Amino acid sequence: MVNQQQDAPMEYYCERYRALDPEEAAVRTGVSYDAGLARFTIEVLGRTLYASWPEFELTPEEPEDCPKVLGEYAMQLLTMQFLTAGAGVPASGRFLAYRELPWGEVYDANFQGRCIKRFAYGFGRRPDEFKRAAERLGGTKLDLGDVSYDLPFFGGVICRLILWTPDDEFPPSAQFLFSDNTSFAWSAEGLAGVGGVIISALKEAAGW
Repeated sequence: MVNQQQDAPMEYYCERYRALDPEEAAVRTGVSYDAGLARFTIEVLGRTLYASWPEFELTPEEPEDCPKVLGEYAMQLLTMQFLTAGAGVPASGRFLAYRELPWGEVYDANFQGRCIKRFAYGFGRRPDEFKRAAERLGGTKLDLGDVSYDLPFFGGVICRLILWTPDDEFPPSAQFLFSDNTSFAWSAEGLAGVGGVIISALKEAAGW
């Protein structure tokens, strides 16, 4: 059965991707491009991925050690969105909540359900599994909440995940923060895909 919801965006971005100048894209994004091999090299969540050009294909350097979600539809779209329209801008060290990003307030309710609650209720009672999974994905441990890590996405974007475990009065809760260069890489709507990919990768890394 044809999935029009997926096929239409994929066709649109594949067309844009084929039309880009890869050397210009490499300069604009800071992503390495090898003209001889005709591919970009992307570092994401502690893994190396290759994006071929002009026909897009996303493949991991080490398939056996790479979460499957990093090769699937959402990650494919995020990669093409970034390479065709994003920019690699250095972060200043500030982190922002989703609603603080341009147009974030419009999609915040969706992001709360799709990412923050999914993360909180998935890992809130299993903080040790979050720790192990985050470290397997190249995370840097922080001293925020009950458990927290900075996870390296690509384009210089850092995603900060903070988890609070439940007690007798309160359910588990969580926060996603993004380095302040994020809005140069993706739109607020696209950024929800980043959160979804990260949570799926964490679950895979935890062995779920």
